[in-house]
Order: sequence, then C-alpha cells, then structure tokens
Amino acid sequence: MKIKSILIILSLGLSIINAHAQTNKKLQPSKISSTVNKTANGNWRGLFQIKPGVEVPFNFEINNDKIVFLNGDERFDGGKVYQKDDSLRIKLDQFDNEIAVKLTGDSLTGTLRKQDNSGKPLALIAKKGENFRFKTSGEKPAANFSGTYDVTFKNPSGKDEKSVGVFKQTGNKLTGTFLRVTGDSRYLEGIVEGNNFYLSSFIGMAPAYYKGSFSQKGEITGESINSRGSIAFTGIQNQNAELPDAYKLTYLKEGYKTLDFSFPDVNGKKISLSDEKYRGKPVIITITGTWCPNCVDEASFIAPWYKENKKRGVEVIAIHYERQLDSAYLKKAINGFREKFDIKYDQVIAGKPDKKLVSESLPALNNFLSFPTTIFINKKGEVAKIHTGYSGPATGKFYTAFVEEFNKEVDSLLNE
Repeated sequence: MKIKSILIILSLGLSIINAHAQTNKKLQPSKISSTVNKTANGNWRGLFQIKPGVEVPFNFEINNDKIVFLNGDERFDGGKVYQKDDSLRIKLDQFDNEIAVKLTGDSLTGTLRKQDNSGKPLALIAKKGENFRFKTSGEKPAANFSGTYDVTFKNPSGKDEKSVGVFKQTGNKLTGTFLRVTGDSRYLEGIVEGNNFYLSSFIGMAPAYYKGSFSQKGEITGESINSRGSIAFTGIQNQNAELPDAYKLTYLKEGYKTLDFSFPDVNGKKISLSDEKYRGKPVIITITGTWCPNCVDEASFIAPWYKENKKRGVEVIAIHYERQLDSAYLKKAINGFREKFDIKYDQVIAGKPDKKLVSESLPALNNFLSFPTTIFINKKGEVAKIHTGYSGPATGKFYTAFVEEFNKEVDSLLNE
C-alpha cells in the first residue's frame, strides 16, 4: 500500500508540474511580439487593388520590427511589424489602420484594414526585392514636363477646386505633388511614358493614385482615383501658378479679437490662453489631428522649431480633433504623436474632426476650412493672423515660402 500510495503521489505531483508548465507556457509572451523573421526583411513592392482592374503600387522596407514607406525623397516611419507563424501584422497607429498579411517565401498577401475592422478592407499583395514602382513598357518620355501648373479639379458636386501641380522629371521618373487650399498631396512618385504619367503614394492611410497626360502645349489632363470613384482635373503650365492667399481664407467673426477656449489635455488638465504660461507671449495655435497627413508634416516642422525658439519667449498649443474621444484611444493617439515628433508643447483635445464642430468649439472663427490651420496670437492675446492649410516639404518653393513667412510673423510678434 505504501508503494502504491507513493506512486499515486508521484503521479499527482508530475501532473501538477506538467499543468504548471503548460500554464507558464501559455503566459509566455506571444511570438507575435518577437523580432520579425529575417526572411521578411528587405525592400518590397506592393500593389493595392482599389477596385476591379485598378492597382496602385507602393514601395516599402521592412527591417525587423519596423516598416518604412518610400515615396520620392521621403522615408516615412510607418510603425511596428509583428509576426506570428507565417502571418505579419503591421500596426499603422498613426492612421488607426493595420496591414494583415501572410508571408509565403518572398511574397505577401492580405489586406489593409481599420484596426477595429470597420469599413471595407483593401486587398494587397507584395513582392520582395522589387524596387521599381510602376511597370514600364520602355517607351521614352515625349519631353521633359517638369514645372509648375495651374490645375483645376472637377469635383462631382460641380464645384471646381483650384490647385497647383508641381512636378520634377528625371528621365522617365516623375515626382511631384498637388497643392490645394486645404493642404498638399505630399510625396507622389511615378513615371512618364510618352505623354502619359502615373503617380502614387502610401504612408499608412489610404493609397493615392493619379494618372493622366501632358501635351506639348504645356497642358495637363488626368484623374485622381480611389476606391470610391475618381475626380478629373485639367491644367496648364504656369511657373507663377499659386493658390489664393492662405492668410485671407479663415478669419475672425465681427466683434472678436481673441480665441476664448479651455480644453483638456490627455490627463484632464484644462489649458487656456489666459493661463500664466501664455500671458504676454506670442502663441502659435495649430488646429490639428493625429490622423491628418498634412498635420504630420506640420508637426515635423513645428516640434523642432519650438525647441529651438522657446527660449525667445514664444509658445505653441496644438488643439486636436480626433476620430474617437474615449480616454484610452486619446492617450494612445496623442501620446504616440508626441513621442514620434518629440513634441514639447501642450496638446489639448477639443472634439471630433468635423468642420462644423470646430466652428462650434471655437466660435470666434469664420469659414474654417482645413486641418491644419495655424493661428498666430500676439502678446496681448489677440489673433494677429490665421493661415489655412499647410504646404509641406514636398511642395518645394511653396514650403520654403511658408517657413520664411512663418518666421517673419513670429519675429514681428516678438518685437511688438
């Protein structure tokens, strides 16, 4: 009996040990957070199928747990890459999206989707080791179509939208962007064959795709295509092409001189222009959102600018309008934005990104049009200037002009 009892006890002990081991095994960090298999590392060419028969190419690079999107001269940090078995998940937190794909040898197959699985996913495939963007037939460009163009987009609503196209061509490679009142199309990259051109871009939001043709007379025609439809555009080369004055589009309502607000940061602390921190100082206010590509460009300018100029006695407040307003989402989005751009100025939350809601939360503003919008406050706490939209570094001379005007205005406010 004793021997049998001992054997039973040993058996029970082994069962407990095995169960404990299995529990510990389950509690171990999942392989989904480990370093990505080296077979995924390298350069890739992807294709989104935005509608039947329409594919949009994009280029990217995977390096262990990071993805970088390649567009023209830009290398855009897309986010973290996670792997579990033969599956990759790429968290595009900047835009609340994710790429979910299966890795098979040197190929990826899967979708671009919202992180909460809402909306309709976009199918995508990718091939490792392919560095080109658009496939070429070998046809040489009919001419060099570099330059600045007056462009008009024919919106389905019937309302024409004035734009400026900026293009640089080297051989059959074409880069460029379209400037609108609300902001630019950022870095577009593609090719020219004969008179025809193709341009695309992707940084984690929705893929951008433009195609059209140039003429020997300096004309341009084409369309911007997405999963919902297309918008036609026409234009003509004009080296002096420009948008309406961005400082005259949004303005204060009659009777207003200041912006009166009190909005919380992610920790619930209310922040206002009347706070001691801002009294007697010029303040730059940016109306922004972590989801907005042009706001990304603005933050990449203002964040380092503020660190260099804060000692001069100037402050910055970013007023965020975000897609979701629950505490967990806001902390993830705002804190991620802060870390990515090393933001040292205050960020507050005012609501969701709806133009009507912006006007309601900032009732002094008239004709709010765009994220971002930049507001210059003088030492008296009064609005000095309002700049609608943002012309980022992809716009070349227009970005240079914006930076010069921005610094000139700040200098003027400091010298008052």
